[in-house]
Amino acid sequence: MHCTKEDVIRAIAIYAVVVFLFVFLVCPLCTLFVKAFQNKEGAFVGFAQFIKYFQSKSLIQSISHTFFIAIMSTIISVTLAFFFSYALSRKNVPCKRLFQYIGMIPIFAPTMLLGIALIYLFGNKGIFTALGLQVALYGKVGIIIAESIYCFPVATTILMVAFSAADNRLYEAAETMGTSTLRKMMTITIPNVKYGLISALFVAFTYSFTDFGAPSVVGGNYNVLATDVYKQVVGQQNFNMGAVVGIILLFPAVLSFVVDRITNQKQSAAINSKSVPYQIKPDKKSDALATAFCICITLVMVVFFAVALFASLIKLWPYNLTFTISNYDLTKVASGSGFTAFKNSILISLITAVLGTIVTFVGAYMIEKNQKFGASRKTAYFLSITPLAIPGTVIGLSFIMFFNASQFNIPFLEGYVLQNPFHGIYGTIWIIVLANMIHFYSVPFSTAMTSLKRLDKEFETVSESLAVPFYRTLRKVTLPLCLPAICEMWVYFFVNSLVTVSAVVFLASPTAPIASVIIVSMEGAGQTAPAVAMCMLLLFINLLVRLLYEGIKVYWNKKKRVGVSRG
Repeated sequence: MHCTKEDVIRAIAIYAVVVFLFVFLVCPLCTLFVKAFQNKEGAFVGFAQFIKYFQSKSLIQSISHTFFIAIMSTIISVTLAFFFSYALSRKNVPCKRLFQYIGMIPIFAPTMLLGIALIYLFGNKGIFTALGLQVALYGKVGIIIAESIYCFPVATTILMVAFSAADNRLYEAAETMGTSTLRKMMTITIPNVKYGLISALFVAFTYSFTDFGAPSVVGGNYNVLATDVYKQVVGQQNFNMGAVVGIILLFPAVLSFVVDRITNQKQSAAINSKSVPYQIKPDKKSDALATAFCICITLVMVVFFAVALFASLIKLWPYNLTFTISNYDLTKVASGSGFTAFKNSILISLITAVLGTIVTFVGAYMIEKNQKFGASRKTAYFLSITPLAIPGTVIGLSFIMFFNASQFNIPFLEGYVLQNPFHGIYGTIWIIVLANMIHFYSVPFSTAMTSLKRLDKEFETVSESLAVPFYRTLRKVTLPLCLPAICEMWVYFFVNSLVTVSAVVFLASPTAPIASVIIVSMEGAGQTAPAVAMCMLLLFINLLVRLLYEGIKVYWNKKKRVGVSRG
């Protein structure tokens, strides 16, 4: 069989992606699973660690706490997101884009900020507490409120897409038959968005089930699995028990992933070429109620972040409300490592965004536009969507266990060891970059796949018939057409890498501190105002990056419309 230069390049590209995902996804996860079935000395003990875990009342209590928090947060966040998305999609609400953008703000902030803002509002010296509104903040109530706000934007994004897929013909037929508004909601609207609703429920459940940031701030003595695994690994250096908790955290996430994949496929199948876009009809009463609801939601968001901003600009809450910007002097916080941590976080996010975008796009291109190496393409696709099912906490755990080991014992070959060639990056920023790339890999990969699927396959066919190398077509045609999607991928990697804590809390070290982990330490040490200031800086940077991207997108769309009109 003749092998051309292009085949060699294709093979190198697809195998490089497979090797990358195998080494930095499969190998760490295998290490985590092996640790769960070993004792501290490395001897195989079967399910002894699991039995020990489930015999501990406090640890069993953590599981019940985690499920309770996740269920309550999911119900609250998805219910609010459902009506918020419905109002923006189906009612004449003014300033829709503004409401939507404000509702998305929690995505751009560390989850610790939500917990800290709650303390300023409902803590012992909080604003509403001083006004007589008593809330048992520390414990399940505080975590549920913080997680509900954290999950709200994610659920809203999913439901907005679901509502956009409505077929107006069904509503016209219902109106012709005199169907009431409530019945239309129950028989048309909810069945139409049921797959999106199920997806939102499972995604919100996974987010709240595995989050570390909010419970670490307002959890108090109310233990959940995410904080338990941190205490086991960082506090007690019990990696084996940490691996057990990591596997327990993995099960709900995997279930959520499977359901999400099934519902997404069914939702896509429900949209056809004959569908008519939904037409919003004026209704003063319902439009006014929808607007009022959107105002209430956005006011809550504004109050949360306005209070946090105010707290970062005063000397000492609530005793000295003098204006100051000293909290933003990062050189004087966290024992002088605040500025280094902040600088590292930006650097890590930039590197993650660049490398992550390149790797995911190349992987998606080789899977979608390459007709050769079928087995490798299927393997690459499976590995590419797998990170979506793995919580950040589990990725962080698996990374610390894999990279911390200088060598591995080879099973059944006593006395033989395998040296770990990647041990050298432990304790550096590169282990955090790799963890972020794996943690956030699947969503940008899906974005790239969607963008590539929209391109006409004739581009590759014509290029082949004219003997034009595929990499030239990629550079001249594919990349320019996919540029908006590539920018979206870059922004996604950057924004999430800057504020994530669940994966990197295990990987940050004194030699490579990062902002999100330093914030947890500062808040725990009582340096709340500087912690808020650092949170706000991260939020401002993410908002600035997103606004720049939105501005570029508007420019592209305007340029495209001008090109079409001239054509």
